[in-house]
Amino acid sequence: MSDAIFLGQSEKREELFLAMANRHGLVTGATGTGKTVTLQIMAEGFTNAGVPVFAADVKGDLAGIAMEGEAMDALVERARKMGFDEYGFEATPAIFWDLFGELGHPVRTTVSDMGPLMLSRLMGLSDAQEGALNIAFRLADKEGLALLDLKDLRALLKELGERGKELTTEYGNLAAATIGAIQRRLVVIEEQGGNMFFGEPALDIHDFMRTANNGKGYMNILAAQRLINAPQLYATFLLWMLSELFERMPEVGDREKPKMVFFFDEAHLLFADAPPGLVQKIEQTVKLIRSKGVGIYFVTQNPLDIPESVLAQTGNRVQHALRAYTPREQKAVATAASTFRPNPAFSTAEAITQLGKGEALVSVLDPKGVPTMVERTMIRPPSSRMGPITPEERQKLIRNSPVYGDYEQAEDRESAYEILTRRAEERAEAAEREQAEKAARIEERRQQASAPRTSSRESATDRFVKNLAGTAGRQIGNMIIRGILGGLKR
Repeated sequence: MSDAIFLGQSEKREELFLAMANRHGLVTGATGTGKTVTLQIMAEGFTNAGVPVFAADVKGDLAGIAMEGEAMDALVERARKMGFDEYGFEATPAIFWDLFGELGHPVRTTVSDMGPLMLSRLMGLSDAQEGALNIAFRLADKEGLALLDLKDLRALLKELGERGKELTTEYGNLAAATIGAIQRRLVVIEEQGGNMFFGEPALDIHDFMRTANNGKGYMNILAAQRLINAPQLYATFLLWMLSELFERMPEVGDREKPKMVFFFDEAHLLFADAPPGLVQKIEQTVKLIRSKGVGIYFVTQNPLDIPESVLAQTGNRVQHALRAYTPREQKAVATAASTFRPNPAFSTAEAITQLGKGEALVSVLDPKGVPTMVERTMIRPPSSRMGPITPEERQKLIRNSPVYGDYEQAEDRESAYEILTRRAEERAEAAEREQAEKAARIEERRQQASAPRTSSRESATDRFVKNLAGTAGRQIGNMIIRGILGGLKR
């Protein structure tokens, strides 16, 4: 097995060395210049080396990697011109995923696993709202409330609002308006399909790291044609996956090849409107995750889309053509050119604007970790199909997937919603009992107050009758006594 991936031909073979592949990379270029094909041939190379790959299929044309390519004249001729004699056609083993469960296996995570920071990013919360969300999570941890789906979070926020005064001493003031604003943002997320993303069974991140029986790594393809219309959800999902890998994978140090490679297409969405704290977290994760054996490749139109601190972490670069008509485009060209190790044979900035379709400027890290001089390169043709697949082909691949049946059926076990609903019912029943007891006490006092009163004074007649009865009683009593005694005397 080769220790490098053949990318294309310049004055020499341009190869991406597997031992340096976890040092991350960048694929940039204007629309229609060949970024998707470059992503495809890099993914083929990684999977052939036994490295699992993840990529989002934003336009639907990456799915063809799962099917064997066709011997098109243009592709065969390109391979012949660059001396690519071993060029052939084969399919790449692929698993399809979809947050909406329509074009692939459903992808879910729990609200707890996502955490307050990512959720705040997803909902675009203010600092005050993010603080309230953090308090909600802390309360859930303290009271053992599992947050699995959005209805759990809704129920918890309602509980937080009702107990605001009680919790003020421990957590600070919780304004009802703040809780209400978060609830409204949850409605927006639900409308974007977020309610389908949160729940169980949650994705086991290790299912992204499978290899086929023939030793090839699986290509994990996220259907993102619909997801890309909810850019906040798309970006948050990618960041969540990155953090999951970082948290769950062990340190492995330098390896002969990565354990996994991620391609983040439309990468500018990761950083659009991201607060500085989040950008710093992304930078830190990208920097440290390479020690876990994970390579990250950002795919975007413009190198200016990536923060300088993150751009500095990308050692392997493929630059397709850029336009340079506007001042911003000219700045992007200058930025892109400045990130390459210069080649005295040509002007990098000029070459970027002159590249044809299928051409790119390539610079990678050599086996010692030193960037190679930039070279004008003809990118090799892919071995798998270029373009989309049919719905029938997709469904067949899904049914034959190694994870088919693991995620299709949603689960809804007892969690915060059920527990808090039961608490609310118990409180309502207790309040009803207390109200009923209170009403009974009031009614008892009312009846006692309305009963007729009798005078405690005795009339003259009463006294006469009582005295008469007492005298007669005493006389009768004496007679009885005497009769008894007399009988004894006798």
